[in-house]
Amino acid sequence: MADTKISLTGRGAWRLLGASSLVLALAACSGLPTAPTQPVRYDLGMADLAVPAANAAAPSVAPVPLVLAEVQAPGLPEGLTAMFYRLNYSDSQQLRAYQNARWSLPPAQMVEQRLRMRLGLERPVLSGKDNVRPLLADKRSIAQLRVTVDEFNQVFDNASNSRALLRLSASLIGVGESAGNQLLGQKVFTVEVPAASADAAGGAQAMARAVDEAAVQLSRWLQGYGR
Repeated sequence: MADTKISLTGRGAWRLLGASSLVLALAACSGLPTAPTQPVRYDLGMADLAVPAANAAAPSVAPVPLVLAEVQAPGLPEGLTAMFYRLNYSDSQQLRAYQNARWSLPPAQMVEQRLRMRLGLERPVLSGKDNVRPLLADKRSIAQLRVTVDEFNQVFDNASNSRALLRLSASLIGVGESAGNQLLGQKVFTVEVPAASADAAGGAQAMARAVDEAAVQLSRWLQGYGR
């Protein structure tokens, strides 16, 4: 009987030791650092590729191809995808960035992609790498459109109201083989769209609408130059 009691006591000790080890292991795991939260990434959403009603009729003359140069954003660090905002009611000269929100691409790349899609609804849009010349019978030159993004941020007028602010500078350059490049026109496009919510998601939606509106205005401006 004595041996039986000693055996049972030994088994209980091993069980107690195993339970204690499990408690210690769980306590050690709870002290491990948690994985960092990945920022939410936003883009400009799906583009509306419907031709505006005012331009739905087919032109009598085929439009001249337009070269869209690589869009530049000199005011933003190259390749940066941060979502910026300003507190207009408190230190409006400070550009701040959301900690847990990012753009999927740098703003200049997103604007260029959107402009190519929107402008391409009404005219052929080429890149600077395309070496294309008009037909010999067509005396019209192919113009180049240069766009810079000067403002691309969310502005808070107070803690609960914000708007997307987009400012683009456009230059239309006519390329002539004999006379060289000629400045056909320049214009600054400023678009402001109220955000539905005072956060990054609301700012992203408002910015998408602002870029689309800027593309419409830019296309209308180009048509004034026969482009």
